[in-house]
Amino acid sequence: MFVKDMFRKYGIWQFIKFCFVGVSNTLLSYLIYVAVITMLKDSQLSYDYIIANVVAFILSVLWSFCWNRRYVFNGSEENVFISLLKTYISYGFSGIVLSNLLSWVWIDIFNISKYIAPLFNLVLSVPINFLLNKYWAFKK
Repeated sequence: MFVKDMFRKYGIWQFIKFCFVGVSNTLLSYLIYVAVITMLKDSQLSYDYIIANVVAFILSVLWSFCWNRRYVFNGSEENVFISLLKTYISYGFSGIVLSNLLSWVWIDIFNISKYIAPLFNLVLSVPINFLLNKYWAFKK
């Protein structure tokens, strides 16, 4: 019981559940990202990875919101649309602004493959997203 109580007290179990949702979210986001890049392959766009990030962001955040609301944060004290808006803003910072900035650094400066670069972004985005969701979007 001691370990279980510590996990609850410090939010470790909640973070673990958030990570499970995050893994499914990441897989979905990455699949969408690759699909969009593949669809845009013949378009000759220089920044196809930016478009792919945006499309993957919109769809994967909705997926994440639904699962986090139900299983991680057990609903919210606010209106569902307010929580959804806050979730999009939270993920907007890390999933659009931070991700695109880091992707540009990895791809254009360090010449890392645009298929691998999004995986490097997870190191910063996961903890940031958890804290923003826990203490702002879902207020738990």
